[in-house]
Amino acid sequence: MLRNVAILALVAALSACGVARPLKPVAGKQLPVAPMGRETRPTADELLKVETQAAPARNIELRAKSEDRKDDPFDLPPK
Repeated sequence: MLRNVAILALVAALSACGVARPLKPVAGKQLPVAPMGRETRPTADELLKVETQAAPARNIELRAKSEDRKDDPFDLPPK
């Protein structure tokens, strides 16, 4: 019994993997109104696009190798 449920869950999970359709609003609903200063409404793909400031690239390695830190005059012990 448990084996059948596991197989059914696996088949259901795998069946949803290949579904890729253009996004559309639900029937009876509309996309949000156009932002101020814009003539047309943004599409669903434009609304899902992440701005650079929201997710900046993290490909800059600050330190390539281990180095001793310079003396920091503001690194004081707690009182």
